[in-house]
Amino acid sequence: MRTRASEQMSMGPQWVPKVFGGMLGVVLLMGMIGRADAEHAGPTGRPALDPALASYEQGVQVSGTVIVKGSNTMQPLVARLASEFHRRHPGADIEVEGGGSEMGLKEFLENNVQAKRVAGNGSRPVLLVASSRELTVAEIKQFTDKHGYEPTAVPVAVDAVAIYVHRDNPLSRLRLDQVDAVFSTTRKRGYPYEIKKWGQLGLNNGWENAQIKLYGRDHKSGTRAFIKEHVLGNGEFDPAVQEEPGAASVILALSRDPFGMAYSGIGLQNSSVSALPLADKEDMPFITPDTTSVMDGSYPLRRLLYFYVNKSPHVALQPVLRQFLAFANSREGQQSVVKVALYPLPIKQVQQNLAALTPTRVSLK
Repeated sequence: MRTRASEQMSMGPQWVPKVFGGMLGVVLLMGMIGRADAEHAGPTGRPALDPALASYEQGVQVSGTVIVKGSNTMQPLVARLASEFHRRHPGADIEVEGGGSEMGLKEFLENNVQAKRVAGNGSRPVLLVASSRELTVAEIKQFTDKHGYEPTAVPVAVDAVAIYVHRDNPLSRLRLDQVDAVFSTTRKRGYPYEIKKWGQLGLNNGWENAQIKLYGRDHKSGTRAFIKEHVLGNGEFDPAVQEEPGAASVILALSRDPFGMAYSGIGLQNSSVSALPLADKEDMPFITPDTTSVMDGSYPLRRLLYFYVNKSPHVALQPVLRQFLAFANSREGQQSVVKVALYPLPIKQVQQNLAALTPTRVSLK
């Protein structure tokens, strides 16, 4: 179902896009269902913007349609960016569609959406993919073989994935090899045995024989792919993992299960769950996911959230897409990042993004 995004959105527990007269389309994230029960706690402390970030220079009005497909984790951010951009450029239609990172990337790699439909203004819409993971080497090669150049990656925010337990669970920390032994059948990080019961993690006082119930994201999710690569070493998930369609629904399910363990983005959490400090290896410190550890990169499951765009190095981007990406990399755009409980980009990354969006030699075709 498609609805419209409001110009001003409250990102609290009951966030729902309101209707207004513009043409800003939004497909509601399935994972937002039940969010009235899930507190949007976000990062510990609000991160500060880099003081070197420049304000958005609007310039002339732009129009056209951009379809943003992909990550459900990024949907609140993309909806806010789209709403703020539409307020500045009423003729620009930013249609925000979910479906998960994997679905968005699949369409991006196989067949660009421009060939499939014509926007209401008679122009071809532009596909922008939101992804909570990087493209793999094989995916970049697939794109390059088809187009003759690599896809352009534009990180838009910093995020983290947390390992959660119920608030009543006494477990205080985990190593990533233990997380692998809990969630996978392959244990590629080398833990000596599978972990199925809480007693195997040192819990007692009635927890010894309790089975660990697992929660995570479905196959469409870039968060799932991120955990598979960075925690499981591209091993196989335990089929016992109960897979949910959105970050909020993972946390909501865990909040109802004292014996559960889950992975999900740090931006959506619930007062009934706790994010565990993690250590990358046995001899390394345990790091709590908070503003400091995510921003300085010491937390082991830090990640970037990406826009991917089909951009020839010799052809300028369509004005509406160029301006939308410029807005996302401005002070105002990064303020939207913070408002949806994600982490803003450092100035060095913003500079790299803007350089990547500038054509080296513009074709007059």
